[in-house]
This record gives sequence, structure tokens and C-alpha cells, in this order.
Amino acid sequence: MALQAMLIADVPSLPESVSLCSNGLSGGLDLSKATSFRMPRFAVIGHRGNGMNALQSSDRRMRGFKENSILSFDAASKFPIDYIEFDVQVTKDRCPVIFHDDFIYSEENGTVHEKRVTDLSLSQFLCYGPQKEPRKTGKTLLRKSKEGKILKWDVELDDSLCTLQEAFERVEQTLGFNIELKFDDFTVYEQDFLIDVLQAVLQVVFEYAKDRPVIFSSFQPDAAQLLRKLQSTYPVYFLTDAGATIFYDKRRNSIDEAIKVCLEGGLQGIVSEVKGVFKNPSAVSRIKDSNLSLLTYGKLNNVGEAVYMQYVMGIEGVIVDFVEEITEAVTLMIRPPSSSSSPLSLSPSSSPSRSSSSSSITEEDDFATTKPNFSQKEIAFLLKLVSELIQQQ
Repeated sequence: MALQAMLIADVPSLPESVSLCSNGLSGGLDLSKATSFRMPRFAVIGHRGNGMNALQSSDRRMRGFKENSILSFDAASKFPIDYIEFDVQVTKDRCPVIFHDDFIYSEENGTVHEKRVTDLSLSQFLCYGPQKEPRKTGKTLLRKSKEGKILKWDVELDDSLCTLQEAFERVEQTLGFNIELKFDDFTVYEQDFLIDVLQAVLQVVFEYAKDRPVIFSSFQPDAAQLLRKLQSTYPVYFLTDAGATIFYDKRRNSIDEAIKVCLEGGLQGIVSEVKGVFKNPSAVSRIKDSNLSLLTYGKLNNVGEAVYMQYVMGIEGVIVDFVEEITEAVTLMIRPPSSSSSPLSLSPSSSPSRSSSSSSITEEDDFATTKPNFSQKEIAFLLKLVSELIQQQ
């Protein structure tokens, strides 16, 4: 089914039970008056923790740690990243869990079974894969590829499935969370359902976030706008693949439409597929002129030169799979050693530590103050390089 467009203007006055704003939380940001938000410095964000799993890839880094797991989050936290990004869905008994795919696949007696994550209870969800209890065996966890193949979910270091609450309780407190709210691209969602899902997520965040930096994001425009309406503590970003896939809902089909979604709903920023930005670099200025923050995701963010080009263009951060390699490249190219008093000081020879996280950065430590000046000829050359990289993907 195609997505149904539901405008935020059509949302009625929300009942008191929905009002979850908590601007007094020490870990949040009071965005009730000012809707703008900006990363304190160029941010590196670990995709699904220490990187997504690509089971058919010949690159072992894509199968090192089980994605969206505590193990992967802890692995990413050992490097100087600012946030980890992960996917949250809500089970039928209203528990936010961390899992990317809409469906879980398992095999029993030679037959593959498919279950929608949101149709499972928490106990049913946690039965898949490795189990926390000693000597307990979980259901075989399989995965469906984009080509429709059912694959065994083999990784070098496996881990059990987890809840959002567990992530808050067990992951290094200074590491920021980029919580992507997952919804099926081809399901029509009623407004009441979206509100119920968002309530369940916000209840966990408000109770367990404490001082942890948190940002929200979603490809679902109505969910993103509703989330901004429901709370004014944490920034909300709208995710877009910038036209790489065409959806029935036109709001999802371009960066300009994404800008409209943000301005209409009071969102703080956009997370765009990086190719869409490189193919349309003037969009960066339009986003900045709209007082919006801009982050990117995509395979090109695993290439150091492409990341550096984004820094030059004024993009505020990148979501990456190769956490170790890109944090090293950012340290060398973007965060050079300076005075010892600056929180941006990061010696390339020193071991990465959480002391470089965004939580230790003051407002004066704006990454733009150290951005190099390039001539138009140099920028044209870098854009040509990036264009060649795009062709190789």
C-alpha cells in the first residue's frame, strides 16, 4: 500500500496524556522558543552502532559485529564518535526495541517463517537469535536481502536483540543517541497509531536519557512532525533519500520537499542520502538559509575524501559504517591538534577516547571556525572527485 499523506495541520488538539514535554530535563535542550539546532562540531555518527551488516559483502567489516546491538554500540564507543544511530520500533505490547528490518525471518523444520516486528510481543521478539540466559537457545535468525534471498545472519561477533531501555542503561553515558523511528514504507498509518508509538518511545527516553545527547530522525514525515509537536526537548530530523527512490508521498522525493516538511513542522534538520547532496550541492545553501541542520548517510560516507568534502561544504555531520577508519580520517583532516585547552584537540597519535565526545564541547567550539577556505577552482576539483566516487558506487 502507498503511504497516506496526513498533514500536521490536521492533527487535533492532543489530549493531556500525550503531552510529554519535559524541558526541565538536564540532558535535553529547551527548543520550545528557538527551533534551530546545530551540531557543536563536525559530527561522526556510527551507523547502527559500529556499522550495518551486509551479509553478502566481501568486506569483513560489514559482518564484524551484529548491527543494532549493545556489543556493536560498545565497539563504536571506543572511537571518538559523537553519536550512534540505531533503529527503534515498538512491539505490540508497547515496548520500544532496536531492530532495522520490518520483518523477522526464522527457520523451523525446514520452513522459513516471516513475522512483522510490530506484531510481536517483547518476549516473542527477544526469542530470536542469541539469548542472554546461559544454555538457552534462541530461534534461528535469518535475513532477507534486497534481492529477496533468505540468508543466515552470520557475523563474527554476535549478540542478543535488545530494547531501547537497555541501550540507555548499558551504553557509555556520554555517547549520544540518534534514534531513528522506523515505519514500513508501504503501510498506511493512522494518526492515533503514530501517537501511541511515539508516546511509548518518549516515555523511555524521558525516563532513562538523563544527560545523554539525543536526536530523533524518521523517514515518515507525519511521525517526524508529530514527534516535534509532542515534545520540545530533543531535536527532530527528517530523513530523505533525496529522490533515489520515488514514493507516492511526494514529501519524500527531494531535498526541497524535505525542507518544506521541516519548516511546516518546526523540525530542526534534515538527514539526506549523501549522493543527493553531491548531485545538488546548491541544496546545502537552501538548507542553511532555512536555518536547518544537515547530516548525511550513505555508502560514500565510508570514503574519507567524500567526508572531507562535506565538511568543506558546511554539512554538519556524517553517519558512517567504517567507524574506525572515518574517525581516524576526521581526526587527521578536520580536527587537527590545536591548543591543549581546546576540546577539539585530538592528537592523531593518541588513542581515541570518549573525552572527545560532543558532550564536552562548548558553544564556542564551532567546527565552522576552523573550516579551511577554498577557491572556486579547488571546490570544483573536489566536486569532480566526488562525482567520480559516485560513479564508482
